Amino acid sequence: MKGLMSMQHRTLWRRLLVVAVVLTLVGAACGDDDKDSGSGNKGDASSKEDSKSENSLGGMRGTTPLVELGDDFKNKLLEVDPKLADFNYAAESYDATVIVALAVTKAKTDGTAYANEINGITREGEKCTAFKQCVDLVAAGTDIDYDGQSGPLEFSGNGEPTQASYGVLQFGDDNKLDDSKTKYQKATAPKEADVAQVPSEGSRAGDGTLTIGTLLPQTGSLAFLGPPEFAGVDLAAKEINDGGGVLGKPIVVVDGDSGDTESNIANTTVDTLLNQNVDAIIGAASSSVSLSVVDKVVNAGVVMFSPANTSKKFSNYADKGLYFRDAPSDILQGQVLGEVIAADNKTTVGILALDDDYGTGLADDLTKSLEDAGIKVVATTIYDPKAQTFDSEVGEMKKADPEAIVVIGFDESSRVLTEMVAQGIGPSSKAVYGVDGNMGNALGKNFAAGK
Repeated sequence: MKGLMSMQHRTLWRRLLVVAVVLTLVGAACGDDDKDSGSGNKGDASSKEDSKSENSLGGMRGTTPLVELGDDFKNKLLEVDPKLADFNYAAESYDATVIVALAVTKAKTDGTAYANEINGITREGEKCTAFKQCVDLVAAGTDIDYDGQSGPLEFSGNGEPTQASYGVLQFGDDNKLDDSKTKYQKATAPKEADVAQVPSEGSRAGDGTLTIGTLLPQTGSLAFLGPPEFAGVDLAAKEINDGGGVLGKPIVVVDGDSGDTESNIANTTVDTLLNQNVDAIIGAASSSVSLSVVDKVVNAGVVMFSPANTSKKFSNYADKGLYFRDAPSDILQGQVLGEVIAADNKTTVGILALDDDYGTGLADDLTKSLEDAGIKVVATTIYDPKAQTFDSEVGEMKKADPEAIVVIGFDESSRVLTEMVAQGIGPSSKAVYGVDGNMGNALGKNFAAGK
């Protein structure tokens, strides 16, 4: 995610996901949008070109899972990979690796059984924040509560965090994310989400050497997420080995490419990793990619630990107690988005979401959050991200006339928003310039180009 925004906030487009809350007052059916200058719409444009010259990303707001990383941790990541342009999911990848190492240490085996220790490592014990500190406590027989670089973690019995931090972000009139307006908001999963421990199934024996495979994007549409995720794993491995390793030996990392949902690379990579006797696989970044291979991984008695999956499908997936994630479920994302929109005093909302597990799932969670706050969802339009145009979908949204529109998508969101601008329901009336960010990556650049 290279671009003009500061290094501190380049973490903010995690999962290559755009969850853009576009707070825009939609005009009357006649197309006269000049009723509220604060809405960012000052008249319907007669053409896409004219519309783009009168509108921008200024004022667009959104949320994303986001932790404010310390300079020390970021500098260590840069030592591992000096070419890093951002830190997307680096902390989560780092923590996933450390948690696996601590669980193996506590279980005294790198076989399947160590999975039973993972959830307990993150809660209800003596606080520790670094591998060497934690492993010394484990060696002394102390129950630990690992709080990592990505937050307090506090895993439920199904292997996912019950607490998370989100960034509430806003574009300025200069078409850049305005760092001064970024706010951090904590979220806690509902009580019923904190379920009992799911015991691991499987009898795979370890060989005494903790071997971790990575299933992270080196190619495909999510490739920009790869470098910081790989750096997080590599930094953790270095610190673990500097701290004496696991079971008296250095840990081994075997890198692998996940590709994206357009390829079958993930399945091939998983076969390769399993043939190399890995004890855990860190990845994938995409929920859909993980869903395509998780059965193969857990049926082999191997732990799968994603630093970026948010689909709520994993919350009750039949994973034999071997799938974990330290990215929060979209249940929390929907909650935070709903709170942001409610705080902005919006009473009607329209949702434009891409047709996949992430888009439709988050649309459902957001709808519940909004309705609980007394906000009416007047339209939910699910679109095909591969569509050539989004004229009809945006037209439906314009006809529904909501006060606020939520766009849930990937990099195709730039084209969705371009069409919204063309039809007079975009986020601003200022001319659009190329920026490199939309709650992160390429929206601004692609938006300006109409891509």
